[in-house]
Amino acid sequence: MAFFTYIVASKRNGTLYIGSTDNLIVRISQHREKARPDSFTARYDVDILVWFEVHETRATAFRRERQLKKWNRLWKLRLIEEMNPGWHDLFERLQP
Repeated sequence: MAFFTYIVASKRNGTLYIGSTDNLIVRISQHREKARPDSFTARYDVDILVWFEVHETRATAFRRERQLKKWNRLWKLRLIEEMNPGWHDLFERLQP
């Protein structure tokens, strides 16, 4: 089983949200569908998957999430642009 740390955005250089999950497709679908209408991602329309990485354990994915949340914004933007310079929605690539 794989675990993921991910970043979703509202748009290029827009609002960012960092999370971790054991099912990236389901989790991003929840963000897109605004499954929790009062959530941060629903309020700020944050649903474009712009970055993710795979981890072997839930604990390492969660630690990475906590680490990234402490980073300053510029570091987060650089991380996204290293993997995804065009800020494409990577969710489309995950679909079977």
